[in-house]
Amino acid sequence: MMEDEKHMQVVAVAASEKPAPAMPHATTVAEFGVVDAPVCSAPYRSAASHLSACCHGGAKMAFLAYSLGKREINQYFSIKNAKLLSVAAVILLTLFHTVSRYYGGGDTCEWLLSSGRYLGETVWQPYGCMMHKYKNTEAKTCLAEKRVAFVGDSRIRQLFYSYIQIIDPAQRADGRKHENILFEDRSASVNVDFLWYAEVNNSLKERLISWRKDPSIKPDVVIIGAATWSIKLHGGSSEALQQYRANLTAISLPLEQLAEDGEVYWVLQDPVHEEGLSDNRKMITNEQLELYNKVVLSTLNSNKKNSKARVRFLGASRQAAMETITQSADGLHLPESTRNVAAMVLMNAVCNKVLRPIDGSCCQALPAPSLLQKLTACVFLGSALVFLVLHALGHNRSWKSRPTPPDVESGEEKKPATAASLLNHKAPFQALCKMGLIMVYFYLCDRADVFMKEQKFYTHSTFFIPLVYMFVLGIFYSENSKETKLLNREQTDEWKGWMQLVILIYHISGASVFIPVYMHVRVLVAAYLFQTGYGHFSFFWLKGDFGLYRVCQVLFRLNFLVVVLCLVMDRPYQFYYFVPLVTFWFVVIYATMAMWPQILQKKANGSGMWHIGILVKLLGLLLFICFFAYSQGLFENIFSVWPISKLFELNGSIHEWWFRWKLDRFAIIHGMLFAFVYLVLQKCQGLSEEKGEPLFSTRISNILLLISVFSFMTYSIWASSCKNKTECNELHPYISGLQILAFILIRNIPGYSRSLYSSFFAWFGKISLEVRWIPLAGMLNFCMILVNLVYCIVMFCTQIPSPPPTLSPSPSCSSASTTSGWRRTPRASWC
Repeated sequence: MMEDEKHMQVVAVAASEKPAPAMPHATTVAEFGVVDAPVCSAPYRSAASHLSACCHGGAKMAFLAYSLGKREINQYFSIKNAKLLSVAAVILLTLFHTVSRYYGGGDTCEWLLSSGRYLGETVWQPYGCMMHKYKNTEAKTCLAEKRVAFVGDSRIRQLFYSYIQIIDPAQRADGRKHENILFEDRSASVNVDFLWYAEVNNSLKERLISWRKDPSIKPDVVIIGAATWSIKLHGGSSEALQQYRANLTAISLPLEQLAEDGEVYWVLQDPVHEEGLSDNRKMITNEQLELYNKVVLSTLNSNKKNSKARVRFLGASRQAAMETITQSADGLHLPESTRNVAAMVLMNAVCNKVLRPIDGSCCQALPAPSLLQKLTACVFLGSALVFLVLHALGHNRSWKSRPTPPDVESGEEKKPATAASLLNHKAPFQALCKMGLIMVYFYLCDRADVFMKEQKFYTHSTFFIPLVYMFVLGIFYSENSKETKLLNREQTDEWKGWMQLVILIYHISGASVFIPVYMHVRVLVAAYLFQTGYGHFSFFWLKGDFGLYRVCQVLFRLNFLVVVLCLVMDRPYQFYYFVPLVTFWFVVIYATMAMWPQILQKKANGSGMWHIGILVKLLGLLLFICFFAYSQGLFENIFSVWPISKLFELNGSIHEWWFRWKLDRFAIIHGMLFAFVYLVLQKCQGLSEEKGEPLFSTRISNILLLISVFSFMTYSIWASSCKNKTECNELHPYISGLQILAFILIRNIPGYSRSLYSSFFAWFGKISLEVRWIPLAGMLNFCMILVNLVYCIVMFCTQIPSPPPTLSPSPSCSSASTTSGWRRTPRASWC
């Protein structure tokens, strides 16, 4: 620090003189932790030129003091330390959740049945797990060849109707009371019966015993409950409560015997709205109902507390009713919305372990690892062992080496030269080891039940507040771009970056239920495919490189992370639908451009007929797409052929792939056609791409900008008026291209707009494919998303330019350090 104090004194003396003379020697800003450039030397024009331009010595002192402080901070808060903090946070979270699950009870079925809360007014969130909303086809698949029996009073009858409406939405209460009601769906062999037993008595006991004796009539699932009639008929007397206890004790053994090879659910009594009860029901009070519930909880399962043959208690509807019972028509029976919650809870309890829905984590046990998962784990473990061995060998060779000074900027020690060869061999295994750790965390979040999970619930604030904050942050980090060409590399990285962040917020907040947001995000997905068509067409048109190396390079970049996720998570390839979609369209672009005759810019420059030839190719591709778009049967037959069916099937069906393919089928054509027109205009010098100049003449630029803004506004108004996703999706392929073109014109026509880009968004754009899978790889797990986002933000903040000088970022993201003051790490180090 003595040398630093000496330089500070030099600056102080210089600042006291007017005018400020040149510094007597070429002091380097690197001594203050910024860059290795002489302050007064002309070739260095980043922080040094800014420092030389300062008018006041006080500003120089402030800047140099800030630089000293920055260097001290970087010694402790380097990228390495940020990574270590992130890993430590993940480990602590994992340990905390594991311990809480172990000591607090980890039965998600109990969580589902016993507790929860409302998200908003209608969405029920069980404690610690996600509840799937079953469709009628799924319910029929689950309950095929099964018998379900609802046994009890009028409250159970209403629950019965809500349950069968999941199976057949057309079913309605037919007005029958105090009698048995049978429901059968012959197409799926589903039988759901309601048996009228208003009280727990001897006749109920005989029915339970008869089921036990005759397996042919025994139901697979029994939902039972009764108490209100006992309170009503006996005026809420204590003698009636004691009799209820005795009768319940008598049927407890038959119930537990039924639970040995079936499922039995006792529905705890829901509260009543006492002010809304009629006179003949005034004795049914919440106090009485609580007494009866306590009797049930203390009596049932008393014989086999530790056995699997247990009667489960449904108390979730009781919690839900506490918030909604005031909406009851008669004070006794639950409103329809609450009955639907109870029915869906029961459907999840019965079916989740059978169908294992992705968004239904309640009542799902940890799946046994598949063979591929075991082999993948062995690869990662083997890589970790090899890395440790190489690391130990390298450490033994270099521990006696002369210590090297720490890196001035990052504060990290430089590696000794003697260990260079081992480092070269160790790097791939180190990367695999890091990726293995990340995959372990993804597995814990997605496939294991270590972390509690919560389903998404959309509100305008959860989507728009992060969105506004993100764009403000992105605008704050505006930089001058190196190029001013239309859709230059920095601009396309920025475009991909903010789109992926919007899509990330969209997925986390569950905004797909809000149709205007859904339609705008659909345009963003189309825009990504548009960029795919634009970028690959430009490459093949200009370079003419159709070699296998180029193809493998692109396919590896697109698919590596997703393939690893498929192996680790035991998910089908189509589960991560966007990568199969982009991969498919890349192959189509490659085939279109590589097939005879190969038309390139070099060849087209010799004759204008070749331009017509490429347009004919694009027209042929368009006709090919239209043909398959209107031939769903042929499309599904082609992609159902083994082995390609394994790449495109999801849950044994091609329908999801058909939907995704059809939705943005013209986006690639739009991108390729735009690239062709742009490159031709650029070759003919029909565009003005100089810095600060508009793309076209002033009049044409103003007209195009006005049309583009009008197009944006018209689309937003149309998207806001959409009432049905299906109808809006039908129009989307035909109008999305106009919105993409309007955005490109607004972004590129003004010269000042084309000269700037957001380094914040561009950073995310370089890892856009990885960012896309944050909400999917950890399947809606909030803790995982939060930790990963904090990690990304911390990583980015350690690399942002240091105020007050404006430091231009390096165009290369693979250089370890630059002379501009923008600290970066190699791309591989992010694995």
